[in-house]
Amino acid sequence: MNEKVTFLDHPLIQHKISKLRDVNTGTNEFRKLTEEIAMLMGYEALRDLPLEDVPVTTPLEDCMTPMIAGKKLAIVPILRAGLGMVSGILALVPSAKVGHIGLYRDPETHEPHEYYCKLPSPIDQRTIVVLDPMLATGGSAVAAVDFIKQHGGKTIKFMSIIAAPEGIKRLTEAHPDVQLYVGHLDRELNENKYICPGLGDAGDRIFGTK
Repeated sequence: MNEKVTFLDHPLIQHKISKLRDVNTGTNEFRKLTEEIAMLMGYEALRDLPLEDVPVTTPLEDCMTPMIAGKKLAIVPILRAGLGMVSGILALVPSAKVGHIGLYRDPETHEPHEYYCKLPSPIDQRTIVVLDPMLATGGSAVAAVDFIKQHGGKTIKFMSIIAAPEGIKRLTEAHPDVQLYVGHLDRELNENKYICPGLGDAGDRIFGTK
């Protein structure tokens, strides 16, 4: 398997993903589970954030102790479903800046089109984590990374709760430098380009729309 793809098989992540799949899981619980899974995945995805020693005064003495270095982190959800993962990452790194990329999928071609892109500055000095619960065809993921690179982004990670083999293949071939973190690899895409067994439309289930 591609060394740039990390499958996060922690029992807590797998348990919560199974609850996400359940058609009987309501909007409120689905939203909370999405946040919790993002936080658990983020713990692993951010393990290589750079550190620097800084002076701190403890109740006993002064010492040098490690803290996250540099311009830190940019979180970039792909609208709209990616918004459901943001608070989970912010719980880990409250100082992170948040950008947004808006894409819609053509109902005929299933290809993405951009309608909004706003990124924190300076984006080139940050570790960028792109969030989308579902990596299906990979079209939106590739387009989002394209836009970020066009704006100067260099260090990019992509987090997806559920992915199809087709999406992983497309993203890793288009952007082999991007580290991909996946909660679960599902079987395939169906004729409508939905992940199977999947969990339905993540955006609809997070926001309670149909």
